[in-house]
Amino acid sequence: MFESEHVMSNHLKWIRYVGTPALVAAALAVLPMAAMSRGVAVAEWRQQPAASEGTQPAVSAKTWVGKAAEIEEYIRTAPIARTTDVPRGVTKPRRAYFAPGGLVESMAWKPLKPGMVNGFFESYKSEIAAYEIDKLLELDMVPPKVERRISGDLGVAVMWVVPTKSFADLRGVPTPPPAQAESWNRQLVQAKMFQNLVGDLDPNLGNWLVDPMWNLILVDHSRALTRTERLIHEMQRIDADLWTRMKALTAETLTKAAGTWIGKGEVGAILERREKMQAQIDKLVRSSSEARVFIR
Repeated sequence: MFESEHVMSNHLKWIRYVGTPALVAAALAVLPMAAMSRGVAVAEWRQQPAASEGTQPAVSAKTWVGKAAEIEEYIRTAPIARTTDVPRGVTKPRRAYFAPGGLVESMAWKPLKPGMVNGFFESYKSEIAAYEIDKLLELDMVPPKVERRISGDLGVAVMWVVPTKSFADLRGVPTPPPAQAESWNRQLVQAKMFQNLVGDLDPNLGNWLVDPMWNLILVDHSRALTRTERLIHEMQRIDADLWTRMKALTAETLTKAAGTWIGKGEVGAILERREKMQAQIDKLVRSSSEARVFIR
Protein backbone atom coordinates (compact mmCIF):
# COMPACT_ATOMS: atom_id res chain seq x y z
CA MET A 1 0.00 0.00 0.00
CA PHE A 2 1.53 3.33 -1.04
CA GLU A 3 1.22 6.59 0.87
CA SER A 4 -1.29 9.16 -0.28
CA GLU A 5 -0.25 12.08 -2.46
CA HIS A 6 -0.61 14.45 0.48
CA VAL A 7 1.57 12.36 2.77
CA MET A 8 4.24 11.89 0.11
CA SER A 9 4.32 15.60 -0.67
CA ASN A 10 4.83 16.48 2.98
CA HIS A 11 7.44 13.72 3.28
CA LEU A 12 9.41 15.26 0.42
CA LYS A 13 9.26 18.73 1.97
CA TRP A 14 10.60 17.26 5.21
CA ILE A 15 13.39 15.48 3.34
CA ARG A 16 14.32 18.65 1.51
CA TYR A 17 14.95 20.51 4.75
CA VAL A 18 16.28 17.69 6.93
CA GLY A 19 18.24 15.97 4.19
CA THR A 20 19.29 12.81 6.02
CA PRO A 21 20.56 10.03 3.75
CA ALA A 22 18.07 7.51 5.13
CA LEU A 23 15.07 9.75 4.47
CA VAL A 24 16.23 10.77 1.02
CA ALA A 25 16.89 7.17 0.08
CA ALA A 26 13.44 6.23 1.36
CA ALA A 27 11.88 8.85 -0.87
CA LEU A 28 13.76 7.61 -3.90
CA ALA A 29 12.74 4.05 -3.07
CA VAL A 30 9.02 4.72 -2.63
CA LEU A 31 8.03 7.61 -4.85
CA PRO A 32 8.92 6.34 -8.31
CA MET A 33 7.00 3.12 -7.72
CA ALA A 34 4.04 5.08 -6.34
CA ALA A 35 4.05 7.34 -9.35
CA MET A 36 4.27 4.38 -11.72
CA SER A 37 1.52 2.43 -9.98
CA ARG A 38 -0.96 5.23 -9.26
CA GLY A 39 0.05 8.14 -11.46
CA VAL A 40 0.78 10.38 -8.47
CA ALA A 41 2.19 13.70 -9.62
CA VAL A 42 4.32 14.60 -6.63
CA ALA A 43 6.40 17.19 -8.46
CA GLU A 44 5.92 17.36 -12.17
CA TRP A 45 8.15 18.90 -14.80
CA ARG A 46 6.24 18.52 -18.02
CA GLN A 47 8.09 17.66 -21.20
CA GLN A 48 8.68 20.49 -23.60
CA PRO A 49 6.25 20.36 -26.56
CA ALA A 50 7.29 18.67 -29.77
CA ALA A 51 8.58 20.85 -32.55
CA SER A 52 5.90 22.98 -34.14
CA GLU A 53 5.56 26.47 -35.54
CA GLY A 54 7.07 28.91 -33.07
CA THR A 55 8.46 26.23 -30.73
CA GLN A 56 11.76 24.42 -30.31
CA PRO A 57 12.08 20.66 -29.79
CA ALA A 58 13.13 19.28 -26.42
CA VAL A 59 16.89 18.92 -26.19
CA SER A 60 19.09 16.38 -24.45
CA ALA A 61 21.69 17.38 -21.88
CA LYS A 62 23.58 14.12 -22.50
CA THR A 63 25.67 15.62 -25.27
CA TRP A 64 28.73 13.62 -24.19
CA VAL A 65 27.30 10.28 -25.37
CA GLY A 66 29.31 9.10 -28.36
CA LYS A 67 32.09 11.66 -27.87
CA ALA A 68 33.11 11.22 -24.24
CA ALA A 69 36.85 10.97 -24.97
CA GLU A 70 36.79 14.22 -26.92
CA ILE A 71 34.96 16.03 -24.13
CA GLU A 72 37.27 14.55 -21.49
CA GLU A 73 40.26 16.03 -23.29
CA TYR A 74 38.50 19.37 -23.69
CA ILE A 75 37.63 19.85 -20.03
CA ARG A 76 41.12 18.65 -19.09
CA THR A 77 43.01 21.13 -21.28
CA ALA A 78 40.82 23.94 -22.64
CA PRO A 79 41.67 27.45 -21.36
CA ILE A 80 39.30 28.82 -18.73
CA ALA A 81 37.81 32.24 -19.39
CA ARG A 82 36.33 32.91 -15.95
CA THR A 83 35.09 31.19 -12.80
CA THR A 84 32.17 31.74 -10.45
CA ASP A 85 31.13 30.33 -7.09
CA VAL A 86 28.41 27.69 -7.02
CA PRO A 87 25.80 28.65 -4.41
CA ARG A 88 24.95 25.02 -3.64
CA GLY A 89 27.14 22.16 -2.53
CA VAL A 90 28.79 21.26 0.76
CA THR A 91 32.14 20.81 -0.98
CA LYS A 92 32.00 24.35 -2.43
CA PRO A 93 32.66 23.61 -6.10
CA ARG A 94 33.36 26.38 -8.59
CA ARG A 95 31.98 26.76 -12.09
CA ALA A 96 34.59 27.42 -14.76
CA TYR A 97 33.52 28.82 -18.14
CA PHE A 98 35.28 28.18 -21.43
CA ALA A 99 35.43 30.52 -24.41
CA PRO A 100 32.16 30.59 -26.40
CA GLY A 101 31.86 28.12 -29.24
CA GLY A 102 33.75 25.22 -27.67
CA LEU A 103 32.65 21.65 -27.07
CA VAL A 104 31.40 22.48 -23.58
CA GLU A 105 30.12 25.74 -22.14
CA SER A 106 31.44 25.20 -18.62
CA MET A 107 32.56 22.69 -16.02
CA ALA A 108 32.40 22.23 -12.28
CA TRP A 109 35.76 22.08 -10.55
CA LYS A 110 36.27 20.56 -7.11
CA PRO A 111 39.77 20.51 -5.59
CA LEU A 112 38.57 18.11 -2.92
CA LYS A 113 41.53 16.42 -1.28
CA PRO A 114 40.88 12.92 0.12
CA GLY A 115 39.82 13.23 3.75
CA MET A 116 36.97 13.62 6.21
CA VAL A 117 34.43 16.39 5.61
CA ASN A 118 31.42 16.75 7.92
CA GLY A 119 31.74 13.16 9.07
CA PHE A 120 32.12 11.65 5.59
CA PHE A 121 35.20 10.61 3.65
CA GLU A 122 35.26 12.68 0.48
CA SER A 123 37.64 12.74 -2.47
CA TYR A 124 37.77 14.17 -5.96
CA LYS A 125 39.25 10.82 -6.98
CA SER A 126 36.00 9.07 -6.08
CA GLU A 127 34.23 11.32 -8.57
CA ILE A 128 36.45 10.16 -11.41
CA ALA A 129 36.27 6.51 -10.37
CA ALA A 130 32.46 6.62 -10.41
CA TYR A 131 32.55 8.03 -13.94
CA GLU A 132 34.93 5.31 -15.10
CA ILE A 133 32.67 2.62 -13.64
CA ASP A 134 29.65 4.21 -15.33
CA LYS A 135 31.54 3.90 -18.62
CA LEU A 136 32.50 0.31 -17.86
CA LEU A 137 28.81 -0.52 -17.33
CA GLU A 138 27.79 1.42 -20.47
CA LEU A 139 25.24 3.31 -18.35
CA ASP A 140 25.83 6.88 -19.60
CA MET A 141 24.29 8.51 -16.54
CA VAL A 142 27.42 10.16 -15.14
CA PRO A 143 28.84 13.09 -17.13
CA PRO A 144 32.55 13.20 -18.08
CA LYS A 145 34.99 13.76 -15.22
CA VAL A 146 38.75 14.13 -15.38
CA GLU A 147 41.60 15.19 -13.14
CA ARG A 148 42.76 18.77 -13.71
CA ARG A 149 45.21 21.09 -12.01
CA ILE A 150 44.20 24.74 -11.61
CA SER A 151 46.41 27.29 -9.84
CA GLY A 152 48.53 24.48 -8.46
CA ASP A 153 45.62 22.51 -6.99
CA LEU A 154 44.50 19.10 -8.24
CA GLY A 155 40.80 18.39 -8.45
CA VAL A 156 38.05 16.93 -10.58
CA ALA A 157 36.72 18.74 -13.64
CA VAL A 158 33.13 17.75 -14.38
CA MET A 159 31.23 18.61 -17.54
CA TRP A 160 28.43 21.00 -16.59
CA VAL A 161 25.26 19.48 -18.04
CA VAL A 162 22.56 21.78 -19.38
CA PRO A 163 19.63 22.10 -19.55
CA THR A 164 18.70 20.19 -16.40
CA LYS A 165 16.74 20.54 -13.18
CA SER A 166 17.47 18.65 -9.98
CA PHE A 167 14.94 16.62 -8.03
CA ALA A 168 15.50 19.13 -5.22
CA ASP A 169 14.55 22.00 -7.54
CA LEU A 170 11.39 20.07 -8.42
CA ARG A 171 10.68 19.23 -4.77
CA GLY A 172 10.71 15.52 -5.38
CA VAL A 173 10.92 12.80 -7.97
CA PRO A 174 9.28 14.21 -11.12
CA THR A 175 6.47 12.41 -12.91
CA PRO A 176 6.93 12.17 -16.69
CA PRO A 177 4.30 12.33 -19.41
CA PRO A 178 2.83 8.89 -20.25
CA ALA A 179 5.02 8.50 -23.34
CA GLN A 180 8.18 8.69 -21.20
CA ALA A 181 6.94 6.73 -18.17
CA GLU A 182 8.43 3.34 -19.06
CA SER A 183 11.86 4.72 -19.94
CA TRP A 184 11.89 7.04 -16.92
CA ASN A 185 11.05 4.34 -14.42
CA ARG A 186 13.69 2.05 -15.92
CA GLN A 187 16.25 4.82 -15.49
CA LEU A 188 15.26 5.27 -11.84
CA VAL A 189 15.78 1.54 -11.30
CA GLN A 190 19.17 1.66 -13.05
CA ALA A 191 20.27 4.70 -11.05
CA LYS A 192 19.50 3.10 -7.70
CA MET A 193 21.37 -0.03 -8.75
CA PHE A 194 24.41 2.03 -9.76
CA GLN A 195 24.39 4.14 -6.59
CA ASN A 196 24.24 0.98 -4.48
CA LEU A 197 27.11 -0.60 -6.40
CA VAL A 198 29.41 2.41 -5.99
CA GLY A 199 28.29 2.94 -2.40
CA ASP A 200 27.21 6.54 -2.73
CA LEU A 201 26.45 7.64 0.84
CA ASP A 202 24.99 10.98 -0.22
CA PRO A 203 21.63 10.33 -1.94
CA ASN A 204 20.89 14.05 -2.04
CA LEU A 205 17.95 15.00 -4.26
CA GLY A 206 20.12 17.81 -5.61
CA ASN A 207 22.44 15.23 -7.18
CA TRP A 208 19.73 13.63 -9.34
CA LEU A 209 19.08 15.64 -12.50
CA VAL A 210 16.53 15.41 -15.31
CA ASP A 211 16.67 17.08 -18.71
CA PRO A 212 13.79 18.08 -21.05
CA MET A 213 13.97 14.70 -22.83
CA TRP A 214 13.55 12.87 -19.52
CA ASN A 215 17.11 11.63 -19.29
CA LEU A 216 18.28 10.93 -15.74
CA ILE A 217 21.76 12.22 -14.90
CA LEU A 218 23.74 11.56 -11.70
CA VAL A 219 26.29 14.01 -10.30
CA ASP A 220 28.50 14.36 -7.21
CA HIS A 221 30.07 11.06 -6.18
CA SER A 222 32.68 12.51 -3.83
CA ARG A 223 31.35 10.35 -0.96
CA ALA A 224 31.15 7.18 -3.04
CA LEU A 225 33.55 4.27 -3.46
CA THR A 226 34.76 3.97 0.11
CA ARG A 227 35.02 0.62 1.89
CA THR A 228 31.45 0.73 3.15
CA GLU A 229 29.23 -2.29 2.57
CA ARG A 230 26.01 -0.31 3.07
CA LEU A 231 23.32 -0.22 0.41
CA ILE A 232 21.51 3.11 0.64
CA HIS A 233 18.67 2.42 -1.79
CA GLU A 234 15.96 -0.17 -1.40
CA MET A 235 15.62 -1.98 -4.70
CA GLN A 236 12.14 -3.05 -5.79
CA ARG A 237 12.76 -3.73 -9.49
CA ILE A 238 15.96 -4.77 -11.28
CA ASP A 239 17.11 -3.93 -14.79
CA ALA A 240 18.11 -7.33 -16.14
CA ASP A 241 20.66 -6.12 -18.70
CA LEU A 242 22.42 -3.82 -16.23
CA TRP A 243 22.50 -6.54 -13.59
CA THR A 244 24.10 -8.92 -16.09
CA ARG A 245 26.85 -6.35 -16.71
CA MET A 246 27.28 -5.78 -12.98
CA LYS A 247 27.62 -9.51 -12.34
CA ALA A 248 30.34 -9.68 -15.00
CA LEU A 249 32.55 -7.22 -13.10
CA THR A 250 35.74 -8.62 -11.60
CA ALA A 251 38.50 -7.20 -9.45
CA GLU A 252 40.65 -7.14 -12.58
CA THR A 253 38.18 -5.23 -14.78
CA LEU A 254 37.39 -2.75 -12.00
CA THR A 255 41.06 -2.17 -11.27
CA LYS A 256 41.79 -1.59 -14.95
CA ALA A 257 38.95 0.95 -15.19
CA ALA A 258 39.26 2.76 -11.87
CA GLY A 259 42.44 1.54 -10.17
CA THR A 260 44.17 4.87 -10.74
CA TRP A 261 41.63 6.48 -8.42
CA ILE A 262 40.72 3.86 -5.81
CA GLY A 263 42.66 1.12 -4.04
CA LYS A 264 42.28 -2.64 -3.67
CA GLY A 265 40.15 -2.24 -0.55
CA GLU A 266 37.69 0.00 -2.36
CA VAL A 267 37.56 -2.37 -5.34
CA GLY A 268 36.86 -5.24 -2.96
CA ALA A 269 34.06 -3.25 -1.35
CA ILE A 270 32.36 -2.87 -4.75
CA LEU A 271 32.25 -6.64 -5.05
CA GLU A 272 30.99 -6.97 -1.46
CA ARG A 273 28.17 -4.52 -2.16
CA ARG A 274 27.32 -6.48 -5.28
CA GLU A 275 26.95 -9.61 -3.14
CA LYS A 276 24.57 -7.74 -0.85
CA MET A 277 22.63 -6.59 -3.90
CA GLN A 278 22.40 -10.22 -5.02
CA ALA A 279 21.00 -11.16 -1.62
CA GLN A 280 18.36 -8.43 -1.90
CA ILE A 281 17.45 -9.57 -5.40
CA ASP A 282 17.17 -13.20 -4.32
CA LYS A 283 14.82 -12.14 -1.52
CA LEU A 284 12.68 -10.13 -3.93
CA VAL A 285 12.40 -13.06 -6.32
CA ARG A 286 11.48 -15.46 -3.50
CA SER A 287 8.69 -13.17 -2.32
CA SER A 288 7.41 -12.51 -5.83
CA SER A 289 8.78 -13.88 -9.09
CA GLU A 290 11.53 -13.17 -11.58
CA ALA A 291 8.98 -11.84 -14.05
CA ARG A 292 7.82 -9.20 -11.56
CA VAL A 293 11.27 -8.27 -10.30
CA PHE A 294 13.31 -8.06 -13.50
CA ILE A 295 12.75 -5.47 -16.21
CA ARG A 296 13.76 -6.95 -19.55
